[in-house]
Amino acid sequence: MGGIFIYSGAVKLLDVKGFARMISLYELVPDQLLAPVALGLPALELLAGIGILFEIPGALSAIFAMLIMFCSILWYGILKDLDIDCGCFSTAELKGQNSLRQALYRDFVMIAGCCYLYLYRFLRIRRELGASVPVKFIKII
Repeated sequence: MGGIFIYSGAVKLLDVKGFARMISLYELVPDQLLAPVALGLPALELLAGIGILFEIPGALSAIFAMLIMFCSILWYGILKDLDIDCGCFSTAELKGQNSLRQALYRDFVMIAGCCYLYLYRFLRIRRELGASVPVKFIKII
């Protein structure tokens, strides 16, 4: 999961202008916020990907939140019948609503992966502390 987000963020940071054009096609971000979003979102993806590899607190929650946001945007694109690519991994992906659906399904699988990681961390911490000790939620996220 971390590698996917590191790759995705790095590719978009290498072509910030192309990613900004991709974002503008969704017509969800005002023009004055386009540049900060086009630079900030890939940077956040990159940092969260690195964070999840090193189990930095909050990284898994950041990835989970981004995936929920991405699913919402992709669903919006499907409902609006947008004929664009998702912009998930590059600015040159296949265009069309079918690619939006494929990206949505891919994000659902990654959300399931996040849920698995939450459960894995919960069980690992519980095993380390002992079954009788309650696990604090902050240690899991």
